[in-house]
Order: sequence, then structure tokens, then C-alpha cells
Amino acid sequence: MAMHSTMRGGKGRKFKSEINVVPYIDVMLVLLVIFMVVAPLTPPNTINLPKAGRSTQPPAEYIEVELKPDGSARVGIHGQRVDTVASRQQLGERMASLSRSHPELPLMISADKDIKYDEVVQAITLANKAGIGRVGLATR
Repeated sequence: MAMHSTMRGGKGRKFKSEINVVPYIDVMLVLLVIFMVVAPLTPPNTINLPKAGRSTQPPAEYIEVELKPDGSARVGIHGQRVDTVASRQQLGERMASLSRSHPELPLMISADKDIKYDEVVQAITLANKAGIGRVGLATR
């Protein structure tokens, strides 16, 4: 009996200093189930692309640029003399000279299907720097 009274006195009692993680595990499992149910409802790779209509009548004359995979390009006025340039810098200079001599003509860019998309974007940027306001992309 003497031993029992010392236990009640509190001298032999120790406090638990551990965190009870079981409720946190329950909450995490509930969140996991919610995410597993909601994830299939949202399509992962949906891109809303704008729709462009075909022009009814292409322009009779335009500045034509053909981009090749080797880095060269052909540039000139469609139906007239077309020059081959070896670098993008020469392409920009040639587009600027054609734009100065024919400011009313739009630009049509046609690129090989094996060319990187960045090359087409750079050609559009060069056209904007050359002062060409209307740029079109040729498709098949």
C-alpha cells in the first residue's frame, strides 16, 4: 500500500513529450483521396488556340521569305528576282531594303517543316524591325 501511495503523489509520473502524428496522417490521407478524385476531372494539356480563317484572295505581290534548315534563306518579291542569303543578319538587311523600296507589300514567310519554330519567330522579329507591318505564314 505504501508503494501505491507514492505513485499517486506524482513523484513517479513522467510526462509524454512526443507528438501524436496519427491525426496528421489521417488529414493527409483525406487530402490525398480528394486530389486523386479531382485530378482526372481536369484535362492536363488543353490549350485553346485561336482559329484563323483563310484569306479569300492572297495578295498578288508580296515579299517572300523561304527559311531553310541549314540557316540560309531566300528572300525577294514573289514572281520576281529572289536572292539567297547565308545568315539571319543578311536576311534582316535584305528585308529592310525591300521594305523601303516597297512599303505597301506584306511579307509571307514559308519555312521547311524540319526548321525550329524559334527561327520563324526570329524572322518575324526581323520583319518588324525592318518596318514590315503585315506578316503572314505560308501553310500547305
